[in-house]
Amino acid sequence: MSHKIPKRTLLKAISLTTAGVVMPRAPVFAAPQPRVLVAYFSRTGNTRVIAKQIRRARDATLFEIMAATPYPEDYQATVAQAAAETRSSYLPPLMHFVADIQSYDTIFLGFPIWGMTAPPVIRSFLLAHDLAGRQVVPFMTHGGYGAGNSIGVVEAHAPRANVRPGFSLEADQEKRTLDTVSTWLDTMPRSD
Repeated sequence: MSHKIPKRTLLKAISLTTAGVVMPRAPVFAAPQPRVLVAYFSRTGNTRVIAKQIRRARDATLFEIMAATPYPEDYQATVAQAAAETRSSYLPPLMHFVADIQSYDTIFLGFPIWGMTAPPVIRSFLLAHDLAGRQVVPFMTHGGYGAGNSIGVVEAHAPRANVRPGFSLEADQEKRTLDTVSTWLDTMPRSD
């Protein structure tokens, strides 16, 4: 039993195919992919390394959190400034914001632990963005003392977000590195 295809239908299919148009047999609907943002603050680069790995693994958008006035390059000056900001509950102004934060389903939030807590600039970021209904996944680097109260800080500053268990990693500690280099330099004669 043979089926005859009307000549008009056959010619239309041939012309569309030669024109580069392929007609699907059935409608194809792609499920929307969840949008992922990796927002991070990094002073020495340790947290940045993790942020970039997450971005690649999750095909995410990368956003660097920066204070409008950068923290000092000197380690001790940064420690003193961060401690003063934390004690006084100072929220440093941000250089820029995520304009379309509501379009992301999941936000990976990365930062170093400073003085057993999240840096003040992270508190500024959390308060400046409405994360209600978003999954927030913290990831932290520290110099050996753990995450401190940083998860509690994230939960307190993003109370309507779904804060997931965080990831914490001991990374190269700037203070330890500086102390080790200083000790070594003290053993070297000066060439005055």
